[in-house]
Amino acid sequence: MAITDKIYIKNHRQLSSQLETNIPKGAFKGATLDMLFQGEGLEKLDDATRDRVLEFTQDFLDCDCDNNPYCGCPERKFIQYLLELRAQGLGPDAIVDVMTDDYMVYAYPGDILSFLDNAVRTLEAAEGLARVDGADEAHDEIRQAKQDLAR
Repeated sequence: MAITDKIYIKNHRQLSSQLETNIPKGAFKGATLDMLFQGEGLEKLDDATRDRVLEFTQDFLDCDCDNNPYCGCPERKFIQYLLELRAQGLGPDAIVDVMTDDYMVYAYPGDILSFLDNAVRTLEAAEGLARVDGADEAHDEIRQAKQDLAR
């Protein structure tokens, strides 16, 4: 299960009530992406909520793919966002706090920790492959990325 399957909308019931429709609790579920991508009913949201929803839409749903928002770009962009927060030195609890403040979405800190741990393990495997392949520059870049995540 991908980390984006474990990203939830903060105040889900309140948002559904304001939109006067049921939407899934998952931020990256199909119906949620449809609502965000098409912008239906966003004028019903209070100003603060609308601003965060629009920021989420601009930051993660903006791509030129024919299948947008089902092209995988929103999930990849969000994963990059999480990795950038970690690179800034934030731990799982702080990452959850920032993503909640930025976009009104949350995850459980344990899920973020598991995601980061899996990312480090993936980088360890890539580092080993680069070493075996003799790709010294790639090996060094991967090792540095792994160290940035593991701190």
